[in-house]
Amino acid sequence: MTKFLRALAATLLLALAPLPAFAADVTVFGAASLSDALKEIAALYEKQSGKHVAMSLAASSILARQIEASGGADVFISADLDWMDYLDNKSLIQHDTREDLLGNRLVLVAGKDVGTNITIAPHFDLAGALKGGRLAMADPDSVPAGKYGRTALISLGVWNSVVNRVVNAENVRVALAYVSRGEAPLGIVYETDAKADKNVKTVGVFPENSHQPILYPAALVKDAKPEARTFLAYLASPAARAIFEKNGFTFLAK
Repeated sequence: MTKFLRALAATLLLALAPLPAFAADVTVFGAASLSDALKEIAALYEKQSGKHVAMSLAASSILARQIEASGGADVFISADLDWMDYLDNKSLIQHDTREDLLGNRLVLVAGKDVGTNITIAPHFDLAGALKGGRLAMADPDSVPAGKYGRTALISLGVWNSVVNRVVNAENVRVALAYVSRGEAPLGIVYETDAKADKNVKTVGVFPENSHQPILYPAALVKDAKPEARTFLAYLASPAARAIFEKNGFTFLAK
């Protein structure tokens, strides 16, 4: 091979080599129900700060287990207290940065063309409302939205009538998708999820006393990068608050 061809081959190999991944200044692990709001907030933060934010959005249980196993996150925002407590008890978050950031409500959703609302009260006929179909829920054994949903149904005395009709989803957005696509006639999700999908409508709101308060704690992970503290503070800024509230969350941070 001539020197020219060797040089040309080397140039082509260099051009075809994969580019190095763009390192994130902050990596955020957030509950799936936060997807729309967090994406909008991260985009605004990047525009204002010039810093890059990477996000992993999934069930709080999955994210907490991932942090425990291999780290990878700078900021963790859970959809309930239990999974934040889990990491806190293992000293995997910076306890002094922990704060309850947001609140939410639990609702029953159906397809957008369903005309009848459902009054959610003790012993209401949820099984009858399913009309032989399935009830979509996030996995009640591990995912916060599912745990809240099961607690509410037990409290209202209707869990036993629908437990065999439940289709478990890996997170609340997957449960929402089952209803949105018509694969389940009803689903239990957060109020903010219902607002995020034009193909569903809220047909009932669960009484607040039927389950524990729905809280989203946020904290820095143990070995968070320095920039993460700035982003965590930004989540409590007026700009972030406006986005959270637009998406239907109750803003709690002080």
